Amino acid sequence: MPESRHNDPMNDFQRESLCFDPIHGYIPFVSVVNDGETAERELLDSPWLQRLRQIHQLQTAWWVYPTAEHTRFQHVIGSMHMASRAIERLFPSLKEVCQDDLPSAGYVECLMRCAALLHDVGHGPFGHFFDAHFLAHYGLTHEILGAEIIRSELGELLRGLRECPKSRLDENETLDPEQIAFLITRPKSGDQHNMPRWIVMLRSLFCGLYTVDNMDFVLRDAYMSGYSARAYDLDRLLRYSFFSERGLTIHRRGINVLLKFMQTKSELFRAVYFHRTVRAIDKTLEGIFWESMQHLFPGNPLENLKAYRDFTEWSLLVDVARWPSSDNAALRNLGQRWQALLSRQVDWIAVDERNLTFKENESEQASIFSDIVLVEQAIRSKLPDGLAGLPLQIDLPRHIYRPHALAPSSGQNFLFNPATNKTYPLTDDQLFHQMPVAHRTCRVYLQRHHTPDQARAVGAALDAIIGSRSEDDLTNM
Repeated sequence: MPESRHNDPMNDFQRESLCFDPIHGYIPFVSVVNDGETAERELLDSPWLQRLRQIHQLQTAWWVYPTAEHTRFQHVIGSMHMASRAIERLFPSLKEVCQDDLPSAGYVECLMRCAALLHDVGHGPFGHFFDAHFLAHYGLTHEILGAEIIRSELGELLRGLRECPKSRLDENETLDPEQIAFLITRPKSGDQHNMPRWIVMLRSLFCGLYTVDNMDFVLRDAYMSGYSARAYDLDRLLRYSFFSERGLTIHRRGINVLLKFMQTKSELFRAVYFHRTVRAIDKTLEGIFWESMQHLFPGNPLENLKAYRDFTEWSLLVDVARWPSSDNAALRNLGQRWQALLSRQVDWIAVDERNLTFKENESEQASIFSDIVLVEQAIRSKLPDGLAGLPLQIDLPRHIYRPHALAPSSGQNFLFNPATNKTYPLTDDQLFHQMPVAHRTCRVYLQRHHTPDQARAVGAALDAIIGSRSEDDLTNM
């Protein structure tokens, strides 16, 4: 990467600011620029970025992990810093692969920093829960919303940004918001046709196995939840990464740290994101969320971005806190249910669970554990006659360990073997090959005031359909 265009250290002190981060240390950003240009600080201070201070990073897990109060705002700043670190390491190999088609180092770094900073700009209250239980009703995701916000709300600011702490765009270059929107959205068939090769390759740093997003959140979520002070070796992972002709590639010397990263991420899903009480909170929230949204934000956010900008967890929780004293009976009832949830009085309690892993040649779809209805039917068939109508809920949280044909990360990452001087699909590595493709938990919830006998009956039913069967039996059910 080129040196800063400023040779006077005092000038650097004036143009740059620092924020201190418990994960990355000091994170620099540009505060003072030439007239007519956009400073990174203007992006950070824009209402669209500042609203992320009011959305928790861990959606509902902060109700379970008392120290995990960090927000999407902290995470996107960390991701922006990760983008600079990644490009500092990867730009030389990207230039060698793409040669004259590549823009300046300053353009690539500024583009990546903006994309990392804005990759979560479309999130609503409770993050991914909001995607599944509200945005999906309109055929939206936070990425689709984010891409539109980048184009229509932040495009002018982005086109005016010309420098970041370590580099500057060439005089004839202007950031393209459409390229930023492309980077932050999941790959779709045919969406790469109008994009240059270099940006298609950079997209692996947003949708591959290790990205500027998840390299930050694995460290941050592990630290803030108390799970681990240093979850994996970031420096080594970056050191052994480069772009080959095939794409983002890791040298064989880095394979162990990549596997450690993937394992830690998977453990966070099991221990934090899919914690039994976190999922119980989600299930309780499911019961009141859609009905509440009719009073909080009725309509498609794409059709009213201004209102969406002001809609956060803070605004939501303030509004529902008023509902118990409402003159409207429906609102009053919803408010009382919210009041119970905010006091951590969840409707459902996990009484038993089993963990299942699926290897490369095992079909999840051939297992009953790919379908909640089938699992519930199987459990009910094993319950005593007197409990056939027992109220229960099944939870089947799933985490993908490694790429498969249907995942966005598939085909994004490669392995270089110095012994043969060749690059291979990452799945060819034997250590990687031994990891499961996916992990799924089968968890059963009963109502809060269930009896010990009911819990034992559910456990016995799970034993009957899982405990006495081999994995081969399960995948052929």
